[in-house]
Amino acid sequence: MRATIDKSTTIKSALHEGFRNGTSGMAKRRCFGYTHNADGSLVVNPEEAKVVQWIFERFLDGDSLGRIAKQLQEKGIPSPSGRATWNKEAISKLLSNEKYTGRVMLQKTVSVAGIQMKNEGFENRYLYQRTHEAIISDEMFERVQALKQSSSITLQFS
Repeated sequence: MRATIDKSTTIKSALHEGFRNGTSGMAKRRCFGYTHNADGSLVVNPEEAKVVQWIFERFLDGDSLGRIAKQLQEKGIPSPSGRATWNKEAISKLLSNEKYTGRVMLQKTVSVAGIQMKNEGFENRYLYQRTHEAIISDEMFERVQALKQSSSITLQFS
C-alpha cells in the first residue's frame, strides 16, 4: 500500500511542477475547433472553428442549448465525440472553455477522495496566455459567460 501512495504522490507532484513551470502537456490537449500540428501545438481547424463561432453567436442571439443542439443535428454537424447528435452539456462546456480565446486554464477540476469535482479553491489553477490562436474574441467569451451566469441565476429563482 505504501508504494502505491508514494507513486501517486510522485505523479501528482510531477503534474503540479509542469503546471507551475509551463511545461505541462495538458495545455496542448486538443478540443473541438483545434487540431495538432507536426510539433504537437494546437492549431485552428477551420471547419470546426466556424462551428464554434456559430455556437457562440447563436447563444448570444438567444438560442437555448437545446435549440443549438437541434440546429447542429439538422445541419448534419457531428458532435466532438463523433455522434450525430450534440447534447446540451457538450454545448455548455464548449461555451465555457477559455481555450477558444487562446488561453488555457489548468486544474479546473480536481480529484477529491476519488471524485472528480470543480476546483473551487482546493488547489491552485494555472492560466497560460496566448498559447495558441484564438477562435473567438475575449469580449465575446465574456459576454457568453455573463449570459450563462444570468441564465443560471434566473433558473435558480424561477
